[in-house]
Amino acid sequence: MSDREPWRVGVLFSRTGVTHLTESEHFCGTVLAIEEINRSGGVLGRPIDAVAYDPASDEAEYQRLATRLLADDGISVIFGCSTSQSRKAVLKPIERRNGLLWYPSTYEGFEYSPNVLYTGAAPNQTIIPLAAWLAREHGTRLYCIGSDYIYPRESNRIMRDLMAQLGGEILREEYVPFGAGADRLRPLVADIAAQRPDVVFSTVVGVSAQVLYRLYHEAGLAPARMPIASLTMAEGEVGAIGPERCAGHITAATYFSTVAGDANDTFVAAFRGRFGAAAPVSMWSQTAYSQVHLFARALARAGTTDTDALVQAALGLELDTPEGHVTIDPDNHHTWLRPRIGVLGADGQFALAWEARAPVRPDPYLTSYGPVETWLD
Repeated sequence: MSDREPWRVGVLFSRTGVTHLTESEHFCGTVLAIEEINRSGGVLGRPIDAVAYDPASDEAEYQRLATRLLADDGISVIFGCSTSQSRKAVLKPIERRNGLLWYPSTYEGFEYSPNVLYTGAAPNQTIIPLAAWLAREHGTRLYCIGSDYIYPRESNRIMRDLMAQLGGEILREEYVPFGAGADRLRPLVADIAAQRPDVVFSTVVGVSAQVLYRLYHEAGLAPARMPIASLTMAEGEVGAIGPERCAGHITAATYFSTVAGDANDTFVAAFRGRFGAAAPVSMWSQTAYSQVHLFARALARAGTTDTDALVQAALGLELDTPEGHVTIDPDNHHTWLRPRIGVLGADGQFALAWEARAPVRPDPYLTSYGPVETWLD
């Protein structure tokens, strides 16, 4: 093997299909990080060479293309997947062939794989602070609406339990097909208006989420009285919907483009310098970007893309990122992150309404989070 032979990695994000908008942001964050690393000399003097495929938001394609990367392309490291159904689709080939998936999305938790490093937020870093904050600021009568797959159903199950602890109630729990349009969502918006919850907890994703927010605005439902709270609505989709239609709605995440700090200022400038002044910067692009830099640190330690060696090098790894200091937890393969809650302004940017004092240990199985009502203390 030549000393200059590239480190080959796979990239598996959808740039077409129902989730193309958020996954394109994942893709761009990944590209930016690889380019930065290569410009600085690569890892151990060798550049990173990415083989990228577009699964087109199709579960079967994720599985087929993951198998292609592992079996045909001879690649063991994959950066990819946004939804939980796409992650579940690739787990079987990745575990069978001992590959390694770097997964950058917030998700519902209750999973561990020795072949996955979870760099997005676990539920204790998003849903728990959101429930506590909503109870304090808006109320505990919730209307839950989600896309019909594992992430929304599990997230709503967690939210039901949290609201029960807080003495609240779930007025309705409704699901729509993946990719549902206005015909399916309009009656539910009418039902929300009739039920008059304190908050709508939305786990609707992809193009359906954009439709939901537009219909909500058209129906004259006021966020000041009855906001939509989400774990996934980010700057890119807000721009596609129209910021004026989203002002006042809420997202719980570990990163917003408005996070203060030199590292984030540098990242935002670099991202827009590479992809255009109007390019949205969000949790999707930032986490994908940061996990590639984490990978590069781990690769420099391990000196190989062998999965077992690379995982051992990654566990306990720390890095200062645009969202703050992060650490890959050595016990559960998830990441210490700093929870935040943002409220959308008419400019399409999030104003920080609350943030944790420090990064929070990931607790994907929700075994030790304590009383919900004290979580914001």
